[in-house]
Amino acid sequence: MIPTDQLLSFVAEDVSSGDITTLALLENTVVSARIEAREDMVVSGVEECVWLFENAGVHAVPEIMDGAQVKSGGRIISLKGPVHAILSRERTCLNLLGRMSGIASGVAKANHLVSVVNDHVRVAGTRKTAPGLRYFDKKAIVAGGGLPHRYDLSDQFLIKDTHRSFLPVDEAVRRAKAYSDKKVECEVESLEDALLAARAGADILMFDNMTPDKIREAISALKSAGLRENVTLEISGGITPDTVGRFAGLDVDVISMGSLTHSVVCADVSLEIEL
Repeated sequence: MIPTDQLLSFVAEDVSSGDITTLALLENTVVSARIEAREDMVVSGVEECVWLFENAGVHAVPEIMDGAQVKSGGRIISLKGPVHAILSRERTCLNLLGRMSGIASGVAKANHLVSVVNDHVRVAGTRKTAPGLRYFDKKAIVAGGGLPHRYDLSDQFLIKDTHRSFLPVDEAVRRAKAYSDKKVECEVESLEDALLAARAGADILMFDNMTPDKIREAISALKSAGLRENVTLEISGGITPDTVGRFAGLDVDVISMGSLTHSVVCADVSLEIEL
């Protein structure tokens, strides 16, 4: 379900006491407009933009659905309604559509780079999202073909180095499994930690900031111990589109990339009035 209260708060942030330029210059006539792509992209945020315009009394027709690809110049949404309403929602919608489509396009690009090497591996996001925008960032990841990973701290366990500062990795896994039946993921930084966590019953091992050679050694040890089939293997730690190919050939299941949401390059979209 779309968080409509949050969408309206975005509008309130932008409009405040009214769009004084539009109010001063334009009669509130009914006009047609379109939102279009200015570059090739995977689209996300259409549903939210349609809702925002419809909420303002503008008839909004999606011309392409979230998760679809659109070429530069392609029409994304057709609009018809009072010009005051259209222009008052313009920037909020373009900002959201541009950010979400940028994330979706980045995920699609990363997925392509990975699939060329290994079609078994899935690309995932992280919790490195902009505060207040996690719902939209995660939705955009899915639209781009990625895995959203944990939505918040209660979704599943993720035992990090900060937790392991207080107790051994195998004890941390055992305590988590005793606490709840939710999946237990454990960051590991060495072959030894990977074996300890797997033997303790971790569901997911996250190789954190390890080189491809070190990860390969750890996977080989897991296979020799008969533990590889018991766990999902994930790689994380500073991976970008420029480096993801170095890791894609490893026998892992997931590559998570914080850069997908913490270093977003917004897609270029625009609103054009049709006179």
